[in-house]
Amino acid sequence: SETHGITFRIQITMKDLLDTDVLLKLLFHLPVNYPSILPDISVNSDQLTRAQCMDVKDKLLEQAKKHLSEPMVHELVLWVQQHLKYIIRQPTAVCSEKTTLSRGASTEDGIWMLFLHLDHMRAKAKYVKTLEKWASDLRLTGRLMFMGKIILILLQGDRSNIKEYLILQKTSKVDVDSSRKKCKEKMISVLCETKIQPQHARFQTFEVKDYSTMDELQKEFEAAGLATLFAEFVPSLLK
Repeated sequence: SETHGITFRIQITMKDLLDTDVLLKLLFHLPVNYPSILPDISVNSDQLTRAQCMDVKDKLLEQAKKHLSEPMVHELVLWVQQHLKYIIRQPTAVCSEKTTLSRGASTEDGIWMLFLHLDHMRAKAKYVKTLEKWASDLRLTGRLMFMGKIILILLQGDRSNIKEYLILQKTSKVDVDSSRKKCKEKMISVLCETKIQPQHARFQTFEVKDYSTMDELQKEFEAAGLATLFAEFVPSLLK
């Protein structure tokens, strides 16, 4: 749209170092001010590990910076076709979007982003208060988002603090079961974990927000430069 830019997918088949076919799925979100602003890029492939997918994405963003202020998508596609086999030097394996935090994760310093999906909250008021305290104690910013039955947590902060948050989330008795007894969170999915890119907005606080429509939720992501993240994960949660 005129205010949020456009998003499109490109699928290309290439060969790796072992001459095996690799189907690479590229998702580009071009913001309104593109090409003065870098596109948001997502990389996925059933033949690659998540770490390899992240490597390809990082290399594409490096190349994109060289073409800033000029149309670049075609150049980026050509570049990845020529260089993919040299980026993915490890043996190929399945690349899963819904991975655990540790699998294929980088240990680089800097500000990171964590995107989580919760199945439900039975003791909502207590649960929300606990998450707000954890975010405050660990100096994490972001959003706890409710839209119908969908519950999402988007966090930004130091890598070590995000890891500590996940430990708390998975080991603390934060909710109650069907018998109203305190229980640990067992129905949580790590949708995405990545280092924050230049096109991603930085949240200044941790806020709890309710959305009445999917369009409202989508606009929140787009305003933060996270349109690709939304397109990859959120619509499938409605199925």
